[in-house]
Amino acid sequence: MPKSQAMLSIADVLDELNVPKSTFYRWLHTGRGPKCIKLPNGKVRIRRGDLESWLATFETTAA
Repeated sequence: MPKSQAMLSIADVLDELNVPKSTFYRWLHTGRGPKCIKLPNGKVRIRRGDLESWLATFETTAA
């Protein structure tokens, strides 16, 4: 599986972003979080590529 297609759990994303679970779920419920996949068992996964694309939207250049 290509790295961009790797599936991350919510715990993986929380650890990488260093944000509380409540903040991440608020982002998801308000439409400000990365694209997610809800599996038939109810678990949520985020593709590595989707997370990186979402993070890129926040990049700024030094002034």
